[in-house]
Amino acid sequence: MARQPALQDRIATGILDAAAAVLAERGLTASMGEIAAAAGVGRATLYRYFPNRDALLEGLIQAATAELTARVAAADLDAVSVEVALGRLARAFLTAGAKYAVLASVDKKGLGSSGELEAEVRRPVRDLIDRGLADGTFRAEVGADVLLGSLAALLEHGLARVMAGDAGIESVGDSLVDLYLNGASAR
Repeated sequence: MARQPALQDRIATGILDAAAAVLAERGLTASMGEIAAAAGVGRATLYRYFPNRDALLEGLIQAATAELTARVAAADLDAVSVEVALGRLARAFLTAGAKYAVLASVDKKGLGSSGELEAEVRRPVRDLIDRGLADGTFRAEVGADVLLGSLAALLEHGLARVMAGDAGIESVGDSLVDLYLNGASAR
């Protein structure tokens, strides 16, 4: 009997992982049938776990937020310099892969709830930006909102490169942190 819940958890996790991959590749309009096929389950099984598209997206948002929350917490951003923390942060987001890509897409469209995302993921990033502004790592005249938006854009672009197989997480993370901190100038 104890194996039944564990099996159900593995199936649900497999469905969410497949959904993240399909939605990251094909966009939020991918069909439930495509997701079921990618997960290796029938449509009936998919609907048993997630009765509709909204339930699937909400499950994916929760899983992605939980994963990013754990990765950002494990990065221990406050224990290191802003520069090192940016590298850790980049690796955390890039490692989350398709789940982060879907979360970013869902967030841009205003779907799902973002309260937990705000508290657990955005707040540490904002705190890091604020710390960099306070200690002079970042130029104050640029402003926190521009710095946050620029970092998000670089992370999303870097993730697309990683997911396309163009480069690995470490090299993409290092490149985007270098670009973020030093700009594109050849000086």
